[in-house]
Amino acid sequence: MRGILSTLFGAEQKDHSSYGSAEDVWRDLFGGHQSQSGVSVTWKRALEVTTALRCATIIAEGICSVPFKVYQKVTVDNRVERREDQAHALTDIMSTEPNEWQSGFEFRETIGLHLALCQNAYVFVNRVRGDIAELIPFEPGRVEVTQNRDWTLSYTVTAPDGERQVFPAGAIWHIKARAWNGYMGLETLRLAREALGLAISTEASHARMHVNGARPSGVLSVDGPLEEAQLKVYRKWIEAHYSGVRNTGRTLILDRAAKWQSQQMSGVDAQHLQTRGFQIEEVCRAMGVLPIMVGYTGDKNATFASSEQLFLAHVTYTVRPWHRRLESSADRWLLTKKERQAGRYMGFVDTELLRGDHKARSEFYKSGIDAGWMLRSDARRFEDLPYVAGLDRPIMPGNFAVVQADGTPIMPAKSETGKPSNDA
Repeated sequence: MRGILSTLFGAEQKDHSSYGSAEDVWRDLFGGHQSQSGVSVTWKRALEVTTALRCATIIAEGICSVPFKVYQKVTVDNRVERREDQAHALTDIMSTEPNEWQSGFEFRETIGLHLALCQNAYVFVNRVRGDIAELIPFEPGRVEVTQNRDWTLSYTVTAPDGERQVFPAGAIWHIKARAWNGYMGLETLRLAREALGLAISTEASHARMHVNGARPSGVLSVDGPLEEAQLKVYRKWIEAHYSGVRNTGRTLILDRAAKWQSQQMSGVDAQHLQTRGFQIEEVCRAMGVLPIMVGYTGDKNATFASSEQLFLAHVTYTVRPWHRRLESSADRWLLTKKERQAGRYMGFVDTELLRGDHKARSEFYKSGIDAGWMLRSDARRFEDLPYVAGLDRPIMPGNFAVVQADGTPIMPAKSETGKPSNDA
């Protein structure tokens, strides 16, 4: 598939290792979203905020760290089972080779980063004789989406050399998050620009304070002026007897009515740190990631038990919605209607994210199987294990019996020998 983009754009790709076209320079310098703090928030500036960087990384890793497979529903012994479709072209594309320069892991990670910050990801779908041959991600900033008068969509993509090409909707796999108009995801950088801008400004202000400020650990003052020679002797004596780890806690003895004043953190400094801590929560809130996932616990009172539940909440309320969104989008745009009617669909194996809690999972399966409302084959399917014959019939404890409408138990019929019949 080498050269497919060169063919589409009508020219060989040139080396634009710095910025590329003048339009790229303009977009990077002035194309961000201006915030009230005076900071223009672009994706590059946003990723310089460690909280935003970690949030975007967590979302991307949640998408790329579990397998994304093609399944097919099949009927076996009047029972519908799902099987992985290893022969489908998307199986190898998604897991191993989406294009010539990315692995499946890297491809899904790139999509995750685009979705985390822009809520939109654009992938060129290269089809050969109707079959998908490769998937090529486009940078969101290079794509413009237009809704035509007939309500169809078209995508204008700007190449690194500045050339523009219009693609129909069928050629682009557009993955979008929550959308107001139905075809464009609500961009995080735009909606959260105030939180990100204040975080950038606060960090820059704190950095300038350390660059321009002079703040010793304490001030030693004496009555009267000190000559340069006296000052050198005094400094040498202090450093020899009271500086360093080995002199920590020693009693300081002074003469000439000298006074020592310790320099501690001021209230303004403490408020500055509180503001930075609050911005961590604001950025996490905007990006839908729990603060504990970026290493911030706030009041520091989190216990192991509460942290475990927060990690499970992260899987339930952050990772799983992204998985379902990508599954639905892939079913719609990568599989044909004929394939969907044949029972094919795409899915993440997100049970891997819950495998750390073996005890709770085992107790859940055991309670369902013992009570009869879950099959042993169901438990294997939840664990993404292959089907084993003979495990698709419910089992119940021997002293359990089904009751009739009047409350009396239905007893098994007895054979001529007086023992319960096996046919009951």
